[in-house]
Amino acid sequence: MNQYFADFHIHIGRTKSGRAVKITGAKTLTFSNIIEHARGKKGLDMIGIIDCHSPEVLLEMEELMDLGELKEHPDGGVMYGGMSIIPGSELEINDEHTLGPVHVLCFFPFIKTMKDFSAWLSGHLKNINLSSQRVYISGKELQEKVKELGGLFIPAHVFTPFKSLYGKGVRSSLSEVFHTDLIDAIELGLSADTKMADRLGELQQYSFLTNSDAHSLAKIAREYQEIEMAQPSFLELEKALKHEEGRKVAANYGLDPLLGKYHRTVCASCFAPFAAGAAACPACGHPKFIKGVADRITELKTADKGPESRPPYFHQVPLQFIPGLGPKMLDRLLDHFGTEMAVLHEVPFSALKETVPEYIADMIMKARAGKLNVHAGGGGKYGKIIDA
Repeated sequence: MNQYFADFHIHIGRTKSGRAVKITGAKTLTFSNIIEHARGKKGLDMIGIIDCHSPEVLLEMEELMDLGELKEHPDGGVMYGGMSIIPGSELEINDEHTLGPVHVLCFFPFIKTMKDFSAWLSGHLKNINLSSQRVYISGKELQEKVKELGGLFIPAHVFTPFKSLYGKGVRSSLSEVFHTDLIDAIELGLSADTKMADRLGELQQYSFLTNSDAHSLAKIAREYQEIEMAQPSFLELEKALKHEEGRKVAANYGLDPLLGKYHRTVCASCFAPFAAGAAACPACGHPKFIKGVADRITELKTADKGPESRPPYFHQVPLQFIPGLGPKMLDRLLDHFGTEMAVLHEVPFSALKETVPEYIADMIMKARAGKLNVHAGGGGKYGKIIDA
């Protein structure tokens, strides 16, 4: 088996013509920029590009196919050199079974399959051109269509307080909203790791994915996974998620949950820590709070630990989070060592300190070993590295 680094949740901000897709996404986040940056700067082997249902995105993909820059793999996936692109779509459901909006990811093997899905989808939402649109069917109906087209169905960032399955979307169990046997994997989100997610017994049967949910080029691969497969194709990915024929998710690399934007419960007004059961914020007296992922998981807990087969989860600190490591220094590292994956995983300390100040090299090594101290985030604000 071969090892591949993969990030399956990358948004498109704008089309080639400048039309908005993900309104909150960066204007530089075009399809062409994404594939070049993900392969050349980040060093990824496989990516999932969300928002491929948008007609202008599909048109750009077909144009790149005609130019010979993209080529479809016979087992699914679109190849850009040695990197595989899995066409995807993020959608929002909010049916009679949910308590609020829930985001899901749908992936398909070929451009034609995505075109067929887009054509069907246009009859069930208001604007086919935009990302993360609400579909006016149930979650189970959406699953059935995805499976009819041979796709993969994955609940997205399942613990974030807004627009997620366990944030506010479900009372207690995912079976209230989805066919459990038609779920291919679970995406954890930035504020939870494997150990936390496995405290929900109903999730233990699924592979966990750790993806970036990138809204800018720089955020690509802030979370990712290592997958063991024979080759980077859609079919091999499907086997890996199902643990078939020796294929598997071998490791997850994600933010320390403390760095996530929604890890702890905080005051909705001043963002001070808000204790469970408190009537008001101790700092400002405001009565409302934003519940953190850690507290939500504690409420839903049904297990103490996960299965022995669960792959390791490595707390990864993206280079962008390291204090003092700015854009120019990052460019210097990439000029010397090629990709961010190489800097994060391979480059020895002796080489790093010849390229950047020694204290930066030391922090990179500590980040690699999970030894940086972190101040928890919450309420939509990222956590911070407080010392090295």
